Parts: sequence; C-alpha cells; structure tokens
Amino acid sequence: MIKIGEIVLEDFPVLLAPMEDVSDPPFRYVCKMFGADIMYTEFISSEGLIRDAVKSVKKLDFSDFERPIGIQIFGHDIESMIKAAKYAESVSPDIIDINFGCPVKKVASKGAGSGIMNNIPKMVAMTAAVVKATHLPVTVKTRLGYDEDRKDIVEIAERLQDVGIQALTIHGRLRTTRSSVPADWTLIGKVKENQRMNIPIFGNGDVLDGPSAKYYKDTYGVDGLMVARGSYGNPWIFREIKHYLKTGELLPAPDIHERIRISSLQLQKSVEWKTERQALMEMRKHWSDYFKGFPNFKSFRIRMMQIDAYEPMLDLLKEVGAYYSGFDPSQSIGEIRTASDLPSACLP
Repeated sequence: MIKIGEIVLEDFPVLLAPMEDVSDPPFRYVCKMFGADIMYTEFISSEGLIRDAVKSVKKLDFSDFERPIGIQIFGHDIESMIKAAKYAESVSPDIIDINFGCPVKKVASKGAGSGIMNNIPKMVAMTAAVVKATHLPVTVKTRLGYDEDRKDIVEIAERLQDVGIQALTIHGRLRTTRSSVPADWTLIGKVKENQRMNIPIFGNGDVLDGPSAKYYKDTYGVDGLMVARGSYGNPWIFREIKHYLKTGELLPAPDIHERIRISSLQLQKSVEWKTERQALMEMRKHWSDYFKGFPNFKSFRIRMMQIDAYEPMLDLLKEVGAYYSGFDPSQSIGEIRTASDLPSACLP
C-alpha cells in the first residue's frame, strides 16, 4: 500500500506524467479508463494563474472521474508560487505538484522548472513555502541534477522530504539531457536505497511497455512508475504494465477497432471541452501515435491533418476501420523490449 497524505493507492501505482499539450482532460480520461492511478494536469505557470490568464486557468479543469489528480505548477518567484498553490487548492484537487523538471529553455532559463536545480537553497525554500501554503499533500517532479557536474538528486531528495513533500518523482535525465539520450536510473535507485527516505519514490524515463516497467521496478526498487512518452496514442499502456507485472504475460496490441473507439472517445471529449475546431486541430498530434505501425497510413494522416469538423473526421475514422479490418497490429508495431534490450546507461 502506498500513501500520499490521505490518498491510499494500490501497491506499485502507475502514474500519468504531466505533459504540456498532451495530458489535458480528454487524454487523461482515456488513460484513467485503462488504469492510470494518479494523473497530473499540464504544467501551469504560477504567473499566468495568479493573473487569471485564460490558458492557465483552463488547465485547472478536471472531473471527479480523474481522481486522484494533482495540479502541477511551476515558476521562479516564491511569492507567486505561494499564491498559485492557494489558487489551485481552491478547485479542490487531491495533490499540488511542483514542476522542478521542465528543461524547456524559456522555462529553465528563468530559473523555473529544472532551471531552479542551479539554486538548491531556493528550490528547498520554494518547496517549503508551497507546503506551508496549502492543506493538500505536496509532491515534486524533478531530474537527476542541473548538469553533469551537479548530479545532486540524493541530497535534493532528502532536503525536499525534510520540508514536507509527500512523494517525489525523479526523471532519469539531467536538465541538459534530451529524450534521445537513454534515461539513467542509477541515481533514482540510490535515492530509493537511502535509509533516510520514507516517502514514495516514483521513477520516470523510458517506461515504454510491460517489460521495461518490470525491469525498472525489479532493478531499482522504486515505489511506482510515471509514464510520459509511452502513453502517446497508447492509453492502454497502464493496463499492459499492470497485467505484465502481475502475470509476466504480454497483452495483445489493440486492434484497429479498439484504436478507433478510444481515439474517437478522446476526440469527443476534446470537442466537449474545447471548441470543435480547436479540438480537431489539437487532435492532429495524436493520430500518428494512435495508428503507429499501420502500413500505408500516411494518406489517411494527410487527410486527418486537413479536416477541421467533427462529423467528417468520424466518417474518415470509419474508413480507416474498414481499411485495416483484420490487420494484426502486433506484427508491425515493433518488438517489445526486454531487460537485455535496454540501453547500457540504464543498467547497473
């Protein structure tokens, strides 16, 4: 049993990562259907939130179906983060999460996101201030360190725990490391091994399927996993990971009808949450992932990029379903990774 404040989770929970322009309410809905234990909003600018910027405030939306859910905030100014935490608390989420992990230049260069890892005392002071400002449990998502010379996560984890965070998610890359470089879980394991740590430690980075999830669980002893890129067009990953950890068996890849059913549901939820045109525009980044590995899909994708109305898109999805009916996606979507396939940077 894993506890975050008063939230009780099953052993070894699998979390959906907060991802800008991805983990919005429609996508979170379908991930929850397949077993995501905790989900987080897209990360929200503290400055935008306290100024009532429409885009920032909109990100506070969630439904009870998504609980337990955390609202993730980021910023470089401690007073603004205090105000943003109180604002976020007013919509009654289950968790306030602090983003100390975003490496995007426009965020990190201002000392927010992973940029604050260059100033650990401020990172700790900001965390302490947010913990004090809210009655909700506060969690943190961060990285291994600022750069190759400052891999400080073991020290950081202790200090953040000492000021009151209830759980810590560690992404196995540095601020300077891009996703093309394999995640390094060695220091995540050292944080978990630290006898001083008593809060849940979740690992993040290159969790792409059941076998990789089992490898990271067994090798580094984390309390749970957070999935990011592995969920793109693949909300089934939560079901797959849990089934594999329980049985050691791989579930068959979803067939074309299941993919159309779930992508259509995400589209429907998106139309309900946004304007029809905006929903169609933002779904464009999801279609290739939903149908990855299906041969000759390019012509369908091009047409999907051109459609800006709901009903014509549903008609096209029916056409896609008819075209690929009977096709076995397991034969072309790629081999499932095993521990021996993992990059050497992930190995002990």
